[in-house]
Amino acid sequence: MRIKILGSGCANCKKLEENTKKAIEELNIDAEVEKVTDFKDIVSYGVMKTPALVVDENVKIMGRVPSVEEIKKYL
Repeated sequence: MRIKILGSGCANCKKLEENTKKAIEELNIDAEVEKVTDFKDIVSYGVMKTPALVVDENVKIMGRVPSVEEIKKYL
């Protein structure tokens, strides 16, 4: 599973990354987490508000920080 965190590196982006890694750990799944900070790359996903969570090239959440439990539903 390939997971991307889209955002500039702000506090919300860091919190989304933290929550995502915790969800991966709790589900005990094999996943690669990549941070995407380049604005052109972020926009290429159709994302206008960050942070955003992308799972296997599909945008699941954008513009907010979901809970660990909510992230688990998308993994």
